[in-house]
Amino acid sequence: MEVLGYIAAFIAAIAFVVLVVYVIITLKAARETLSHVAGTLEGLDKQMKGITEETTQLLNKTNKLADDLNQKSAKMNGLFDGAKGIGETVKDFNQSLRQLSNSISRTASKNPEKASQAIKWGTVLMDLWKKKNK
Repeated sequence: MEVLGYIAAFIAAIAFVVLVVYVIITLKAARETLSHVAGTLEGLDKQMKGITEETTQLLNKTNKLADDLNQKSAKMNGLFDGAKGIGETVKDFNQSLRQLSNSISRTASKNPEKASQAIKWGTVLMDLWKKKNK
């Protein structure tokens, strides 16, 4: 019976040695994998620094472009305000001409003889002015 105890102890020792050998192999593989992972992370860190610098430069350029666009937009607002003022002036001028035309039409309809005489005098004046310019 004692022999069976020694045999069992010997088998347990061999199993323990085999287990230790496999654990060592596994740990070596894990160390190599972790070494590769560390190298990859170092490369990734370098790439991220480059990307961060490029992104910062891009943001600076974008901010400058936005400022330039805002300045130009403000200048264009003044131009549009001026155009709006011109449009209102033309509108007022058209309204004044319309009122003058209506006034002349009313006066001509009340006094047709004076209106025809005014037209004749206007025609004569225009003819004289044309002859003078020639």
